[in-house]
This record gives sequence, structure tokens and C-alpha cells, in this order.
Amino acid sequence: MPKKISLTQYLVEQQREHGRIPSQLRLLIEVVARACKHIAIAVNKGALGDVMGSAGSENVQGEVQKKLDIISNEVLIEANEWGGHLAAMASEEMDTIHVVPNRYPQGEYLLLFDPLDGSSNIDVNVSIGTIFSVLKKVGHHHGVDESDFLQAGKNQVAAGYCIYGSQTMLVLTVGDGVAMFTLDREMGSWVLTSENVQIPADTKEFAINMSNQRHWAPPVTRYIDECLQGKDGPRGKDFNMRWVASMVADVHRILSRGGVFMYPWDKREPEKAGKLRLLYEANPMSFLVEQAGGMATNGRQRIMDLQPTRLHERVAVFLGSKNEVERATAYHAESDA
Repeated sequence: MPKKISLTQYLVEQQREHGRIPSQLRLLIEVVARACKHIAIAVNKGALGDVMGSAGSENVQGEVQKKLDIISNEVLIEANEWGGHLAAMASEEMDTIHVVPNRYPQGEYLLLFDPLDGSSNIDVNVSIGTIFSVLKKVGHHHGVDESDFLQAGKNQVAAGYCIYGSQTMLVLTVGDGVAMFTLDREMGSWVLTSENVQIPADTKEFAINMSNQRHWAPPVTRYIDECLQGKDGPRGKDFNMRWVASMVADVHRILSRGGVFMYPWDKREPEKAGKLRLLYEANPMSFLVEQAGGMATNGRQRIMDLQPTRLHERVAVFLGSKNEVERATAYHAESDA
């Protein structure tokens, strides 16, 4: 029977043998992983733990918060509150940043997270998850403010997500491929179950919310129409559609077997570049997808090259199997021309 490798062992190997991550980053990832275990417990209790339903409040985007949104946010803040390796945190659920109390010498890292992605699925027992991203604090100024978080995604030093589904899994990159860990509930530890994850360049699956079709831009309509024509159309093959309405679940499927995920700009809110948050969702997922051999763009350029201007900036997202994302991006270029 092969030896089980824990998350800690994996990170220590990345630190000592490969020199890819410093000890402070290793400790930060371990703290996030422990917080995800606590969130998993709350998710699994469901109605038994009085965590279902709305909290009766709204987040900074004006979205109604679920009880589990708030609980998950608090778990991540409290878990990282006293870490000397962390300078500040930013969350999709908070108006502004949360500076870690200066009890220790100031940390080098910034943590960004969506505490509970796909929360509309909480009450119907569909997979949801936590997404996180880690940046290195730049500059030598004392203190930290929102501008420190406004870095392009290519500056991420680690990213990942935890998916709370039939198994609880942690998917992680530290810039050298993608590894998947499964939570062993009996032992209470994360066990490496897959590494060097690769997304096939070609696929026959796409994920998009078809109910918004009438609002799409012409390049998106063109791409989906061609997929729907199947073998009789220009693509010459039949496609299947998948849509979970939980980015974590849709991206996890793509990392596991390929596919393309699309959340494009549409005419409902024309002043906004897209629906998903650049810093909390698009950047970390793009990092994972690229590390697995896939591609991620906003329809026109690489997502991780985008320069954020606001903490809660939104963006259009096309990510997954490389050849399909290239095609969708090319259709936008042709339309623009």
C-alpha cells in the first residue's frame, strides 16, 4: 500500500527539498487548510447546526448573505488573526481589508478569499467551497492598506480552493503544478490523492448559464451556437453542457476531466466588466488552471495580467481546456476588429 503523504509533508518537501516556498508561506497555507476543516464541519452539520438560510444582511456587493457566508468568513479571520506571517486579509464578504493586529513583527503576506463560493447552493446540498489567494506584500512601507492588494494575478505565490462535496478536498498550487488533497475524516488530516494535475487541451463539455443567452455579446453567442450544432456544425463533434452555479464545483470538474467554464460580460449590467470578482475568484482559479496546463482570459486578455483598480473589481471569465479558451478569445478579437 503506497505511503500516505499529508499536506504538511508535501509543503515541507516543497520548502526544504525544492526551495519553492519559505516557511512563513507554508505556515499560512496550513492555517488556511485548518480553517477549511472547521468550515467543512459547519457545512456538514447543515440544518442540525442552525447554519442554513439567510442571515438577513447584505455584503458589499449588495448580495444577500447566507448564515454560512458569515460563519465561514469569521472562521478564516479568526484562524489567521495572530499569525506573524500575515499582514492583512481581504474577503469578498467585507467592505474593506482586515489588518492583522500588530502583535508580532509585521507579516510578509496578504490573504484574499471568498469564504463560501456558491452559497446559493447551500440549502439544496450541492457542492460549495472556499477560494483563497496569497500575495506577497510589496514595498517596504510600514502598515498596509488596500493598494497593497491591487496586484496582478501573476504575482500570486499560492492559490487554491476547498470543495465541500461528497468528499472534502483541498486543491492547491504554489507555482509548480496542482496538487489535490482529500480530508481523511477519521484521522483529521489532508492526504495527497493527486498531483501534477493536467487539463486536457480539447474537450466536449462547456459550462455556462444558458438562461442569460439573450444578454450575451455576439462572440459568446457564436461560440455556444457552434457547440450546440454538434456533429452537424462547424465543430464536427457533440458537446455536453454542465452548470452547477458554484464556480468551485465547475472548476473542480474541469481540473478533474477537462472542459471550459464561461461567465461572460452581458447586457444586464453593461457598466460592469463581468460578474465574478477578479481578486477573490478569477485570479486564484486562473492560477490553478494555468498551472494545470489550461488557459484563462477575460475574452480578450490573460486574466492574471489584468491590473486591479478596486478591491471588489469584477471581470468576465473564460477558463479551462486551452484550445476552447483560445477559440472563444479569438472570436472576441474578430468581433472587436
